[in-house]
Amino acid sequence: MPSHVAPAHDHSFSSPAPNPGREAASFAPAALGYALFATRWLQAPLYFGLVAAQGVYVYKFFNELWKLIVHVINGHADETYVMLAVLKLVDVVMIANLLIMTIVGGYETFVSRINLQGHRDQPEWLSHVNSNVLKVKLATAIVGISSVHLLQMFVDVHHTSRHALLWGTTIHMAFILSAGILAYMSGPMLESRKSGHGGGGHGDSHGEDSLRLIPKPSTGWHDDAMSSGRAALSVPAATSASASGGSGAEARVRAAGFPAPKALENFDYEYPRALDREAVAMLGKLHFITAKENVVLLGPPGTGKTHLAVAFGTRACQAGHQVRFGTVAEWVARLAEAKVAGRLTEELVRLDRYPLLIVDALGYFPLQAEEAQLFFCLVAHRYERGSLIVTSDKPLSDWDLVFSDTAVASAVIDRLVHHSEIISVEGDNYRMRDHGGFDLASPAVR
Repeated sequence: MPSHVAPAHDHSFSSPAPNPGREAASFAPAALGYALFATRWLQAPLYFGLVAAQGVYVYKFFNELWKLIVHVINGHADETYVMLAVLKLVDVVMIANLLIMTIVGGYETFVSRINLQGHRDQPEWLSHVNSNVLKVKLATAIVGISSVHLLQMFVDVHHTSRHALLWGTTIHMAFILSAGILAYMSGPMLESRKSGHGGGGHGDSHGEDSLRLIPKPSTGWHDDAMSSGRAALSVPAATSASASGGSGAEARVRAAGFPAPKALENFDYEYPRALDREAVAMLGKLHFITAKENVVLLGPPGTGKTHLAVAFGTRACQAGHQVRFGTVAEWVARLAEAKVAGRLTEELVRLDRYPLLIVDALGYFPLQAEEAQLFFCLVAHRYERGSLIVTSDKPLSDWDLVFSDTAVASAVIDRLVHHSEIISVEGDNYRMRDHGGFDLASPAVR
């Protein structure tokens, strides 16, 4: 990389000069706000009380189960009695499920985040739980419980009055109607919340600074080619303006700078000829981020490496992690600018706030000596300090050609793969599936 590149001004990290009077004026409201927010911990004993209630239902379940077993052994249980007893057990289990959903979801939403990252049994819904989702889940659970109660009444219809059946059916229909209304309202409320944040996205409530990966000025075909195909990773002005006020998974996804929305659920697992699906599923649980390990995705162009990288990053955002995405050209340009400005070390430390960095398209073009050294600095600094996801169309054995230096390539590979999961994706170019592929030696390509 040429050494004469002039550093661009990085407005995303600039901040106005401190104003003592202004800070003093805002201290009291801020302190009051923190104090009011701290009162949320008063709700913690309520959830522990629900835990005790769950223990009561465990006792009730085994008590009813023992009664059923005794009646069956003594021959006093006919088919109707067994059905009613089993429905009663199902009823107890469903109420216990409702309790655990309220305990975990309510505590996560209203009291404090539950850090289950790395736990193999972490529920999928916990990463995106909110008050609307919790209300709908509770409503549907209540409908299920009501259905069991109504079924018990109809099974035991000979001992149930017509008046009780009428009111039981009416109450059940009321539960269904209320659940439907809640589910319908949750959609528009979510959309209005998204539109209220604006189209530019925003940062997280932790006051994250907006990162901009600024591409270096073009010095020839090599630089132009490396920066083509996608705009440089940058946060629009509207995003920076609202960065301090936004929160939530949607904000983290927008701030990550992904080229397009991708999800693991939308990945075509049948298209690649070879792919370790179990390893992909395990990585989707995000244990590697907690362990500060890396992921290396290798395979030909168009096999879904970037899709998987973005999907992992999106899921990490939904789980509360800060993520940054960029091509290798953009990351190198960012570090080159920091080096010219004399703040390379500061820039690397600044990136520590992101538990996950994604480096896309390594190997499409060979790196110059200084670019290779800067990339090594990034990998070396992140080693056992934070996670990296790197995608490359070159096997590790060819990385000496990518870095134009065997020693640098060996040093990068050594630190990158020491604590990592290497996923190889083999197959044809997915983007060319409707065109029958192409042959580089064909006249059309020539």
